[in-house]
Amino acid sequence: MKIVVCVSHVPDSAAKINIGADEKNIDKNGVSFILNPYDEFALEEALKIKDSIGADVVLVSVGGDEVKETIRKGLAMGADSGILLKTNAYRDSISTAKLIAEEIKLQGANLVFLGKQSIDGDNGVVGQLVAEILGFNSVSVAVSFNLNGDKIVAEREIEGGREVVETSLPAVITAQKGLNDPRYASLKGIMAAKKKVIDEKEVTVSEIGVELIKLKKPAQKQAGKILGKDSSAVPELVRLLKEEAKVI
Repeated sequence: MKIVVCVSHVPDSAAKINIGADEKNIDKNGVSFILNPYDEFALEEALKIKDSIGADVVLVSVGGDEVKETIRKGLAMGADSGILLKTNAYRDSISTAKLIAEEIKLQGANLVFLGKQSIDGDNGVVGQLVAEILGFNSVSVAVSFNLNGDKIVAEREIEGGREVVETSLPAVITAQKGLNDPRYASLKGIMAAKKKVIDEKEVTVSEIGVELIKLKKPAQKQAGKILGKDSSAVPELVRLLKEEAKVI
């Protein structure tokens, strides 16, 4: 059995992000990058299948040379090999999905895991797009997953609760926090990852449907007002809510 896990190279969520001079990219100076946290849940689920019934786990990522650092992290966790679809061109969700889907076809995998979204772009649609392009079944925001032969039973988050769904292979699963507890890479795994193969493939980005025009930070919040410390402040508060904030 071959499982493809798609991983993203993203800025650390704790990093302070500044916008670059071109206003279309972030300033990467001093910013550390990590394996997308939701992709860690996706990879862990694939590795659990590998541990229980055996599987060849292949990582696929799109980007430049720097992405190999993130692929190595996944290899250290236990993935068998990695593929870098190499390009520095701008990509939207559909062009990214097309590149990934083409590689999945070449790999002959019938089970694909991704995080529900990457924490940089936050579009959260690549998994579903990959499934549509391939004609695979799809379960999104999965918090529980069970594979029995070709049958899949999963739980997914919905507003106010969870739903249990059943489908079959081939399938694309997008992982939500709570699906599992990702393992840490062991020293043995880190050393082994240095010998594992990352296959680099130059790719061309197809037509872009959504163009990035400009990045900008949200407006600074206005300073708060202290109107008083007792009930005497209530009339002024009501006036401001009505006349300035216009919420009543």
